[in-house]
Amino acid sequence: MKRRDVLKGAAWVGLLGTVGKASAEAPCAGDGTPLQFMPRTAPDPNPLEDELEKYPRCPYCGMDRRQWHHSRHLIHFDDGRVDPTCSLHCAALSLSLNIDLGPKAIYAADFGSQEAIRPMVEIDAARYLIGSALPGTMTARSKMAFATQAAAQSAQQTHGGEIGDFEEALSATYLDMAHDTVMIRRRRAERRARMPPKSP
Repeated sequence: MKRRDVLKGAAWVGLLGTVGKASAEAPCAGDGTPLQFMPRTAPDPNPLEDELEKYPRCPYCGMDRRQWHHSRHLIHFDDGRVDPTCSLHCAALSLSLNIDLGPKAIYAADFGSQEAIRPMVEIDAARYLIGSALPGTMTARSKMAFATQAAAQSAQQTHGGEIGDFEEALSATYLDMAHDTVMIRRRRAERRARMPPKSP
């Protein structure tokens, strides 16, 4: 499958920042995935059923997936386990860290939907609006998924950006990873600095 080839070929980029720590951890039996990065979920044959109740938070950044329902992704691996993320940024982390687990399916929220909670669509059919004026989640350059080409084009007329498929959006995510990680760390440090000190 073309998607798998791209994921295997591109995912090494996201590992650059973690390889030092990962090398010190014991690998999982049969592959090189560090144990601390394996999805913690049990196999789930129907991951989209009651999805936000089962998977309320992103395991990589801790963000509330219901709050960020419009940008959330979900990876269903071949062994049945699920990695539910808030964004394509965190989905890219999952695909890098779990490089020996093949994705059975990957889903993204349809940003073009008018439903209160955006429904999920398989990324094979989705089109992404990359670098538009729409605010990004965990990234300065937004990458929002749409169920159809027509919906992506309609949003493009208002918000600009370039239309691409999942592989193009994923490649852009890896290219943005270093800048986005610095941005996220700075914002979280500023938020911690504003918090009142803990009482002794």
